[in-house]
Amino acid sequence: MEKRIDKKVLSWALYDFGNSAFSTTVMAGFFPIFFKSFWSHGTEAVVSTARLGSAISISSLIIALVSPTLGVVADLKGFKKTFCLLFTLIGAGACAVLGFIPLGDWWSAILAYGIATMAFNAGTVFYESLLPFVTKERNLDYVSSLGYAMGYLGGGILFLINVLMHLFPAAFGLKDGVVAVQVSFVTVAVWWVLFSFPLARNVPEPAVQMNKDNAWKLTVRSLQTLKGTLKELVHEKNLLLFIIAYWLYIDGVYTVMAMAVDFGLAIDLQSKDLIVALLITQFIGFPCAYYFGTVTKRWGARKPILFCILIYSVSVILATQMSQAWHFFALAIMIGMVQGGVQSLSRSMFAKMIPPAMSGEYFGLFNLVGRFAAILGPSLVGFGALLTGSSRMGMLGLIALFICGGTLLWKVKEPVRT
Repeated sequence: MEKRIDKKVLSWALYDFGNSAFSTTVMAGFFPIFFKSFWSHGTEAVVSTARLGSAISISSLIIALVSPTLGVVADLKGFKKTFCLLFTLIGAGACAVLGFIPLGDWWSAILAYGIATMAFNAGTVFYESLLPFVTKERNLDYVSSLGYAMGYLGGGILFLINVLMHLFPAAFGLKDGVVAVQVSFVTVAVWWVLFSFPLARNVPEPAVQMNKDNAWKLTVRSLQTLKGTLKELVHEKNLLLFIIAYWLYIDGVYTVMAMAVDFGLAIDLQSKDLIVALLITQFIGFPCAYYFGTVTKRWGARKPILFCILIYSVSVILATQMSQAWHFFALAIMIGMVQGGVQSLSRSMFAKMIPPAMSGEYFGLFNLVGRFAAILGPSLVGFGALLTGSSRMGMLGLIALFICGGTLLWKVKEPVRT
């Protein structure tokens, strides 16, 4: 059997080990709470929520619009790894700044967070565009799943350390929980950069034919190339079908992720319980994401993705009946089992369907679909809540996304492994 985890593959996966600390500790963990209680101190909750929501929406929209064009530039100039590392430094730098912003300075906090979030998403685009170049096509499912598995592990380890710092600051030589959170932002930045070193050292920049266009000509050419690709995509029925299917079911997945805290609050869970649930998802996600990468030799990627979609559908139904904390923890285990699988195998299946030389552009489009996901889902939940008079029963609307996405995915012809 061919050895698959070589230095290049492991170095690529370790980047996910590092950058996932930002999505776990900062995005899902401390920033939303700290923004309300510290940087928006004395401000009404409605106002702080509006500020945070606006910042997230604006940063997501900006990166969604520019990532396909940046992807074309990376393809033309051979800047995939360069852009990945550049955005890593920008994101980590902005994240570290969060640790030094004083009480009440919500504007500086939201600006730094917006920059860090944009850089995180942009860096991920170019990180993923390197996937077709770090291994052979027959191993893409395995390597993609390894990356997600490492992400769950790395993000979970540092988040656990950061939570312990917050709960027991004196044990870490810190003044109090506030200082612990501020230090946590800095540790995320260091962790992110530290685990990008293996990728910088061991993953080569994919070779391209040298392009001598200046910045303006390159931008114009990238837009022309992107326009041509979108036209071609209309005729690539199988790929287009996959993208539409992905948009539908990943919309449901992201909505479940976004509504998790609201679920917990609905049954009167404390913040410590929500943190425990997040840690459960992380550490369950690590072995399960890795496992999904091993089953594709027999089942391919499409059938395991459909299985994950089925589990999500069951989870949504069970969520409507939650009433106790252990229900929430059980749901966290179920989601942790399939969350990494549906994301990693979708990524690898997409990678097998696109031209490797244009991976930057195509993964920019892939990111664009992901950024505009969770649009239908929240609307269905809101409409369902108004119709039924129950926010949790409103979640049943997500099943329509899973059924439609799964049905379209069933019709997609999975590429033959080479």
